[in-house]
Amino acid sequence: MKGNTLVTKMGVTILIIICLSGNYRVINGLTPAQCHEERRILVSACKPVVYRVPPSAYCCQRIRVTDIQCVCTAITPKIAPLVTANLDYALGVVRRCGRQIPRHFKCGSITTP
Repeated sequence: MKGNTLVTKMGVTILIIICLSGNYRVINGLTPAQCHEERRILVSACKPVVYRVPPSAYCCQRIRVTDIQCVCTAITPKIAPLVTANLDYALGVVRRCGRQIPRHFKCGSITTP
């Protein structure tokens, strides 16, 4: 059970990082399978970030290119509290990757301050 909680927190932290990345391009026509793959690649690229390791160049690149709509749909009301608990850290990671974060940006069930 404890391992599952860590995996959930890791996934949520990475999801919030991409949601706040400031990349608002929408790729029309992505299938659910393609969105799943976008999220999988991002999580794989940014896993060390969960352990407070600075983001790698590849992680930052994935933050910039992953389709925002694919990620925001995964931020449901059920996981929003986990996201909010890690929001300050996630905002810092996004900034270190050179992205601007708009105030009051809504991504799934969360809104930036």
